[in-house]
Amino acid sequence: MPAFATGWRRYVPVIGYHHVLMIFIAIAIVLLSLLLAGCSSTSPLIPDIYLISLYYQQYPAIFSTVQVDPSVTTAIANIVGNANLNVRVGYFGICVQEGGGAWMCNQNATALADLVTVDQDPLNLIWVANTFKDAIVFPYLIIIAIILAFLTFLLLATFPGWHTTRTEDGSEHEVKPFPSRAVSQVALATIFIASVFVLVSVMWQHTAAVAASQVAQDLGNGSVRSGVGTSAMVLGWFGFGLLVVVTLGLLVMILSIQLLDRLTDED
Repeated sequence: MPAFATGWRRYVPVIGYHHVLMIFIAIAIVLLSLLLAGCSSTSPLIPDIYLISLYYQQYPAIFSTVQVDPSVTTAIANIVGNANLNVRVGYFGICVQEGGGAWMCNQNATALADLVTVDQDPLNLIWVANTFKDAIVFPYLIIIAIILAFLTFLLLATFPGWHTTRTEDGSEHEVKPFPSRAVSQVALATIFIASVFVLVSVMWQHTAAVAASQVAQDLGNGSVRSGVGTSAMVLGWFGFGLLVVVTLGLLVMILSIQLLDRLTDED
């Protein structure tokens, strides 16, 4: 046991404070990349990462005194018939599934529409999904945030690590150099901007998905169901949370270094 403890302590200094922040950034980049890749292919789990889903399902229609023509639900139900199509929308792709079969995913909605008959999609849910993807979804803030996060990762990689040096008398001393103040401030700025971009994108994504799914379900009252992708929301908010942790970590590190510099100057 003592030998194991000694070996473990030997590698602890190699993992610096900035290495932990780099790990958080790497995880955030992976999560945000998965979010962008949702519904872009039929790879395992990728169709399960979606912003909204629209699917045909017969259920008791909701009636309200606000409805001018409540009987329209009957006409819609007759048009839908036995349709059993499920459509999911991601940032760069759309997936469709007929009758619980295999998923078909493509970035080109026209290619998917050509694979479906009129009886399978009588209300043009693929077209509605494509309109949502092209007119409402905006993935480019997340792309910029990923680039900025990767830039921060590279800047953190330039931070000096702890190492030991030998003095003239042969004794070893641990050297813990401070990172460059300019590089630290640039890294803080880039990761802060990345965090803001992800926050705006995730809030936009959440609000747009909830609104669009509710409107679509109300229009297909009694025949069309809709839902918001939980996996996409989790990936987005977790990615944002990790970037916030890195931002606070860098801020604390910079303030701590400034405080140590002041105390040193006073001495």
